[in-house]
Amino acid sequence: MLSLPLGAGLGLTAQLLRRAVDATSVTQLRAASVEVLTQALPGVRIAWLSQSGSEWGLQGSPAALAGVPIDLAAAACDRGCVVQAADWVAAPLAGRNEPAEALLLSPSGLLDDPAITHLADVLANCLMLVHQHQRNALRVEHLQSLQDLAIQWHRSHDLTELLQNMARAAARVLQAERASIFLWDRPRRELVGHPALGVEGQALRIPDDQGIAGQVLKDGVTRRWDSGDDPQAINRQVGEQVGYVTRSLLAVLLVDRHGRGMGVFEVLNHREGRFSADDETLLSEMARHAAAALENTQQISDLVLSRERLVQSAAEHFPLVGRCPKVEALRQTIARIAPTDLAVLLLGENGTGKEVVSRCLHLQSDRKAQPFVAVNCAAIAESLLESELFGHEKGAFTDAISSRPGKFELAHGGTLLLDEIGEMSPSGQAKLLRVLEEKVVTRVGGTATIRTDVRVIAATNQNLVELVQHKRFREDLYFRLNVVTLTLPPLRDRGEDILVLAEHFLEDFSRKLGRPTLALSAAARQCLRAHAWPGNIRELRNLMERVAYLATGPTVEESDLAFVLAPRQTTDPRSIPGTLTLGDATSIFQTDYIQRHLEAAEGNMAVAAEKLGLHRSNLYRKMRQLGMDVTEPQ
Repeated sequence: MLSLPLGAGLGLTAQLLRRAVDATSVTQLRAASVEVLTQALPGVRIAWLSQSGSEWGLQGSPAALAGVPIDLAAAACDRGCVVQAADWVAAPLAGRNEPAEALLLSPSGLLDDPAITHLADVLANCLMLVHQHQRNALRVEHLQSLQDLAIQWHRSHDLTELLQNMARAAARVLQAERASIFLWDRPRRELVGHPALGVEGQALRIPDDQGIAGQVLKDGVTRRWDSGDDPQAINRQVGEQVGYVTRSLLAVLLVDRHGRGMGVFEVLNHREGRFSADDETLLSEMARHAAAALENTQQISDLVLSRERLVQSAAEHFPLVGRCPKVEALRQTIARIAPTDLAVLLLGENGTGKEVVSRCLHLQSDRKAQPFVAVNCAAIAESLLESELFGHEKGAFTDAISSRPGKFELAHGGTLLLDEIGEMSPSGQAKLLRVLEEKVVTRVGGTATIRTDVRVIAATNQNLVELVQHKRFREDLYFRLNVVTLTLPPLRDRGEDILVLAEHFLEDFSRKLGRPTLALSAAARQCLRAHAWPGNIRELRNLMERVAYLATGPTVEESDLAFVLAPRQTTDPRSIPGTLTLGDATSIFQTDYIQRHLEAAEGNMAVAAEKLGLHRSNLYRKMRQLGMDVTEPQ
C-alpha cells in the first residue's frame, strides 16, 4: 500500500485546484480531474460517478470503466466515508443533501486510506468551488435578467400584456414549466388568475383561503412544495380545472408599496425536479419588481380612465346646443372634419360660440386627451406676442427671469385656438406662417428648434378677405389657415334656438345654484324672441346667469328681463324699470355704452378703446369690473 509523498501530494492538489478554477462546469471538472489523476497514478483505474435522479453517470476512460461497481459508490455516499469491496475502493465527494458524487479507484490496495481521503477532500473542495462559481455566474445572469425584466415591465401599461410577460419571464428564468400570477380580489375574497395562466378566454377564480396560494396570502410566508410533501397542501381542483398536474411549486407574496398583500406569484414544475433556496430568493426579488410594475400599471389605468371621464365631462360642458338647420349642418361638418388634422378658420360675430365650436372639434378628434390651448391675439401686446406663442429663454429680454415654453409647446399633441387672428401684427403673422409651414418653433433668445405637433384653429369676427385686400393680413397666411372655413350664424338668425339656449343656460345655472330649474313665461319667451341680440350667445348666457341669481319666483317673467334688455334701446338710466341705486344705474349705463362702441367697431377692441379714450388694457379691466364677458389675456 502506497502513500503519496508530500511534494507529490502538494503538486497533485495544486493541479486539481487549477483545473477547478478553470472549469466552467462540473462536467468539465470531472473530466479534467480524471485526466490529472490518471497521469499522476499510472496503473490505477479511476472513475468519477455522479447521480442524477435514479441514474448514475460515469466519467473516465471507457477502457477503464468496465465493471465499475455503482453500488459501492452509492454505499460510500450514503455512509459518508471510504468504502472498499473486492478490488475497488470508493470515496464520497458529495451526498446526503446534494446529488451523490463519488471517486472510485482500483486496485483497492494501491493507496492507503489517508491518501484516498486526502484526494477525496481535495476533489470535494474542487466540486464546491465549481458549484459556487456556477451559482455566482447564475446569480449575475439572474440579476441582469431581473434588471432587464424590471425595465421592460415598468414600460408596459396594459395589465393583460404585463401579466403574460411576467409569467413567461418567471418560467424561463426559473426553469419552470409554467408561472401563475394571482391578484387578490379583496371584496369577493378570491384570488384571480388571468389568461397568462393558460386558461383561455376566462379568468381563473379560487377562494383566497385555499391551497398554497391561500396560505401564502394569509401569512406572507414563501412556500416550496414537491410531490414528496403533503399532497393535501395544494388545491387539486385548480389543476383539474385547467388540466394540469403539479409536481413541484414555489409561491411568494406580491406586496404593494404600503406592505399590503396584493396577490401571489407562483412557478410550477421545475424542469430538473424541485425548486431550490436560490430559486426562492430569485422569485422573491422578481415578485418585488412585479408588484411595483403591477401597481404602476393599475395607477396608469386609473389615470387613463379618469382622463377619459374628464374628457367626456369636458365634452358635455361644451355642447353645441341648437336645433336650427344651420346648427345641424354645422354639427355634421364638425363630425366630418374633427378626426382630421386640417386647419380650420372660424368666422362669425362676437359671442356666436367660436370657442365652443373649436372645443367640439378638439373633443371629437384623436387629440382629445391632449391639451387644448386658447390664445386671444387681440389681448396680447405686439411686443409680447412672439414670446407668448413661441416661448423665450432666460435673459432674452428684461423681464425674462427664467425660460418659459410658448403656447405652441404647451399645446403639443393637441389643439391651439388662435382667437382674434385678424388682430395679429404683420411681424407676428410672418413668424406664425413659418411655424405652420415648418412645424418647428424657436424660443425668443434661443437657437434650438423645437418640433411641435399642433392642430391650429383660427377664429375672427373680421372679414379677412378685406384685410388681405387692404394689405393688413398676409395672403399666404390666409390661405394656410383657410383650409376649412366654418361660418357661425348670429343668434338673431337662429329662430327658436334662442329659447332652446335660454332654457339650457337656465337649467345649468339653476343646478349650480342649487335651486329648482326656472321656467320661462310666455311673455318672457316673446321678449327673448323680439330682442336683437347684438351680443349673440354670450349676451344671452350672461342674461340667463343674472336672471338665475336674481329671479325671486319659479318662473321668469318679462319684468325679470326688462332691466337687462332695456339698456339696449336706451342709455338713460331714468327709463330703466324698477328702483336702482346710483351705482347700479351707472354700471348699467357703462355696460351698455361700451357694448355699443364694441358693436360699432365690429368687435375690434383697439378701435373701441380709441373711441372711448382708453388704452386697450384699461378697456379690458373696465369690462371685467362690470362683469362683461372678457377672455383673460394669455
